[in-house]
Amino acid sequence: MDGVALLTIFVLSIFVGFEVVSKVSTILHTPLMSGANAIHGVILVGAIIVTGHADTDAELWLGLIAVVMATVNMVGGFVVTDRMLQMFRTRQSPVKRSDP
Repeated sequence: MDGVALLTIFVLSIFVGFEVVSKVSTILHTPLMSGANAIHGVILVGAIIVTGHADTDAELWLGLIAVVMATVNMVGGFVVTDRMLQMFRTRQSPVKRSDP
């Protein structure tokens, strides 16, 4: 494919992704985020495997960048999911002590 076709597919995927994500209800967002984290784990393992088979310095650096970005994405997803799950926890009221 030529560059214009690839750029067109990339721009269209941005619009489609935005529309799909913006239509997700709040209740479904946490389970979908957890599923996305699992996918990012698979992507991280793939990036590590590909980087391990790098032959040139350019391939090694691109692989290292892919590993770092996948790691940041996966860890960030888990942090966001944890914060979202904290919203659903019940808060305990402070214990009132009576003075004697």
